[in-house]
Formats: sequence, C-alpha cells, structure tokens
Amino acid sequence: MAHKSGKAAPQASRHADNSAEAVAARLKASLLKEKKELEVDKIFRALVKLEGSDLHLKVGQPPIVRVGGDLKPLNRGPIDMEEMVRLLIPMMDERNLLIFEEEGGADFSHTCDVDGTRWRFRVNMLKSLGNIGLVARRISNWIPDFRGLFLPDSIEALCHYDQGMVLLAGVTGSGKSTTIGSMLNYINSIYRKHILTLEDPIEFLFTEDKCLINQREMGQDVKDFSIGMKHAVREDPDIILVGELRDEETFMTAIHAAETGHLVFGTIHAASASTTIGRILDLFPEEMHNAIRSAIAFNMKGIVAQKLLRSIKPGVSRVPTCEVMTFNPTVRKLVLEGKDEKLPDAIRIGAEDGMQDFTMSLKKLIDDELIDRPTAFAVAPNKDALKMALKGIDVKAPGIL
Repeated sequence: MAHKSGKAAPQASRHADNSAEAVAARLKASLLKEKKELEVDKIFRALVKLEGSDLHLKVGQPPIVRVGGDLKPLNRGPIDMEEMVRLLIPMMDERNLLIFEEEGGADFSHTCDVDGTRWRFRVNMLKSLGNIGLVARRISNWIPDFRGLFLPDSIEALCHYDQGMVLLAGVTGSGKSTTIGSMLNYINSIYRKHILTLEDPIEFLFTEDKCLINQREMGQDVKDFSIGMKHAVREDPDIILVGELRDEETFMTAIHAAETGHLVFGTIHAASASTTIGRILDLFPEEMHNAIRSAIAFNMKGIVAQKLLRSIKPGVSRVPTCEVMTFNPTVRKLVLEGKDEKLPDAIRIGAEDGMQDFTMSLKKLIDDELIDRPTAFAVAPNKDALKMALKGIDVKAPGIL
C-alpha cells in the first residue's frame, strides 16, 4: 500500500556519525542482521495453526483471533499492561518506534516461522485509552490463481495492456489486494517483464517465474512513497504496483507513470467503479478537476470494484461480486464531460467491452450456485433491478449521450 500518513519518516539522530565509514558499517549491520525470536511469536503461531485471519491484542483481554469470520479468545488469561509492553515494543524498529511515539500508531509487516514455513503479517500497532495494542492480518503464503477466484473473464484482458492504469476499488477487506496479487502473478506466468511494487507494507511475496520482480516496502527498503516513485522511473519497470491511492501526490505520480509508458496497478477506497471517478477528484482542488478528468479518460484502462460475499459452494468460503468499467469511447466521453451520473448506464450496456455492474454479477453468482438469494439481496445496490434480472427481464438503459 502507499504511505498512510503522508509524513516523512522521522529523521535519524543529528548526532549520528555520518562519515562514509560509519554509514557503510550501519548499512552492513542492518542488511546482515538476523531476525530474533520474539515472545509474541508464540501468539502468532497460534493464529496460524487455528487458520485465523486476524489477531487482536488488547490490555485486559486474552489474545483474540478471527476464525471463519468470528472473534474467538485464546485459552489463556488476559494480558496486563506490563506483559503487553514486553510483547509488542520489541516488534518495532527505531523508525516505527519514533512513528508510534509521534502519531500514536504504526503500520509495518512482521514475519514468523511456523513449522518451518515463514508467515507474514500486516501489523497495526495502536494506542487505546492510553494502552498499547495490536491488530494483525495474516497474509497468505499462497497467491491464488485469479482464474480460480470466480472473477469475471474481462479482468484477464486488463492484464495484457502495455501501458495505462488499472484500479481495484472497494472497502477494507474486500479482497482488492488478493485480486491484484493474482493478476500480477498471472502476468508473471506469461510475460517476460519487470514488475516493481511499492507497498506499505508488502503483502504477497511473489516467486519469479518469467518476470523479474522487485518488491519495495516503505520504511524498510525506501524512506517514503514519493522517493520510491522517483527511483521507480529509473529502474526500468514495465509494470508498477503503487498500492493504495490515498492522496494527491500518490495519484499524480501514478498517473504520470501510466502516461510515460508503464502499466500501473493500484487500489482505492470507493463503493463502485463509477463513483471511483468522484473519489479521485476529491483528492484534488476543484480548479484541477478538468485536467484530472482528462488524465483519467486517456490513461485509465479499467476500474474493478468488488465486495466479498459468503459462498454456499462446498470448499469455497467467500466469492467476489464485481463491477467492471472499461474505458471505451462512451465512458471516456462521459468522464471528460463530467457526466458521472450516466456511467452506471454505460456499464449496463457495455457487455461487449467486458463491462458488468453489480446486478449482473450477483445474478451470475446466484445462477452458478455460489451464493444464495438472501446474500445477494443484502448487498444489491438496486434490489428491484436484481429481482427483474432473476426473472429474465432485461431492463434497457436510457440514452446516455
């Protein structure tokens, strides 16, 4: 993901010895240091062995894990403040300790060996009522084949562009990172290209197949996102993953990379493909909106919005419902003219260009017996449209131009 706070990492001590020899010695020690076993790793191992997705550590509570969507306490006593400090403070390096002290929270990755397998976790350290706590998400070691993720076929086409931008939209926990990871891994299996990722923190670790892959983590491999992007244009990438588009600087550097011949992937918090345009514009002052609309219209290749739903298919826990908007001439014209309210209709009639809305997606998931009707209607943006679609009634979109 892209940087979260927009702030540069805290500066090193002014009294540090910055001679060439001292800098080289510090860098060598940092690169060659061995990761120590931490007391908290016992709890992370329990999370993995229970096949949990998340770990919560809060003072006054036992460790709590999320398994199958439900929170369950581990069979041990509550953690007091002294134990919590002993467990959590050693997880943070000097940079994250300074960020935590200044901001009251820090995001970073953590690794732990479980029965010979190295597992990664996305960690958020936080303060709550003056106490320190932790929330961690287990990151799968296995990148799923996106053809087996029950995604629409049109998403495969988005992997074959040489340049432009592809965005995954959705709320936290909607599977955006998994979808992008599987798309990049698909590219890795068929093309000889250089993939460069800038993440905060790194989630999926890729195994090189045909592609050369460099993954850079904010704070660990590069100071911040803006410096990472400045380096990126000199690192001969064909494909860049910029993580989450959270602010003006992030989007501008990403769209510039797309304009200069790179294929750029990113994620954004937005409820649907059509409302993503407004979400991007919200990052900028109004006087820049026309220029941003032009940049989007001529560089964006596709926006995929998704939500994860519980599945009724045996052996499948959750499946995505997806809205796909590709940038055909109609969509480009509407974006340039600021007629965003007509984009949903353009999606509904754009099936030939690989588009689908949530209604079409939900109907297919029901027809394929992947979800039940109550689940579909609970998330349907337009319940009447879904009812008619399930009855086989095709509602024509009005004129949109």
